[in-house]
Amino acid sequence: MKIKIKLHPNSSQEKIEKKDNKIYEVWLKEKPIDNKVNEKLIKILGKYFKRKVIIKSGLTSRNKVIELF
Repeated sequence: MKIKIKLHPNSSQEKIEKKDNKIYEVWLKEKPIDNKVNEKLIKILGKYFKRKVIIKSGLTSRNKVIELF
């Protein structure tokens, strides 16, 4: 299953908000340096969905496509 993520790095809070059936917004405290925010995103989404998560596109963008297994 593929979902779209709009990421807000360097935020003051950490939360996940569902906008539509396959569209989510995620706020993370991590800074977008050295891939740290992507690693945190994979970890937090894995816990949220209780599935394996892979970033399919948007590694350097705030808009990402995530695949869940």
